[in-house]
Amino acid sequence: ATLLIGLGAAGLFAVVVQTTVAYTAALSTPDERGRNLGAVTSGVVLGILGGRIAAGALATAWGWRGTYLALAALLVALACLALATLPPDPRTSHATYRQVLTSLTALFTEPLVLSRGLIAFFLFASFGTLWSGLALPLAAAPWHLSPAQIGLFGIAGLAGALGAARAGRWADSGRASAVTGAALALLAASWPAIGQAPRSLWPVVIGVIVLDFAVQAVHVSNQHLLTTTHPHRTSSVVGGYMIFYSLGSALGAATTTTVFATAGWTGSSVLGAVFAGCALLVWAASRRTANTAEQPQPIG
Repeated sequence: ATLLIGLGAAGLFAVVVQTTVAYTAALSTPDERGRNLGAVTSGVVLGILGGRIAAGALATAWGWRGTYLALAALLVALACLALATLPPDPRTSHATYRQVLTSLTALFTEPLVLSRGLIAFFLFASFGTLWSGLALPLAAAPWHLSPAQIGLFGIAGLAGALGAARAGRWADSGRASAVTGAALALLAASWPAIGQAPRSLWPVVIGVIVLDFAVQAVHVSNQHLLTTTHPHRTSSVVGGYMIFYSLGSALGAATTTTVFATAGWTGSSVLGAVFAGCALLVWAASRRTANTAEQPQPIG
């Protein structure tokens, strides 16, 4: 029961990620928005995957309680740093919470918001399928890897995640929609390599790099398109988009373990590829909407 309460609190206050993205979009000029969103998204993913590496090492050295104590201390330090260094929010409008929720309902009827949200839903379902399930085949025969060794696979993810900054520059130059389609194709192509986990680890490393690059490229492109279309409602549009992100991540995490129990890692890999294929289909069906909304900006 205590664990569930703690997880609920962590999920509630993890909204700082969405807030940071909207805050960055509000502070950015139009020609730098994609680049800045790419930098922030790179930081988010570096933290997620770097945390897996650190947690594996700390759990081996100090146990799981030591891991969480170390993370708690880092969060306190980060809170103090943010309060001391972040510039003030430049926005002057102060809508009520009820008004914001009402506006979200209207946003969900817009084709661009709905299509980008659905892409994010399937995108992060595929992402969650990998990162919530990969430890299962790595800990099983024939590998029997330790938590620290499994955590090292996050290094491969870090290499792919660095592509988020480059994707932001591409988005600034007016290629967000094209980048989304190409990255989703790469996402689907990464799963046959990742599916080799019970037999060979090197294909998995390559697949993880490709998958993480693809996910971050799509994620940055989505946010760039939405904040460019709604420059005065960045918080609302990012918040609405992140609902799809969260639901997709939860779906991938919940389904990968169930499928693994009945069909092994091959079944989980097929599941991740299906999620990627669904995202690609949504992109293809909504490409005209995205191309209409996208307005190329010069790279600053």
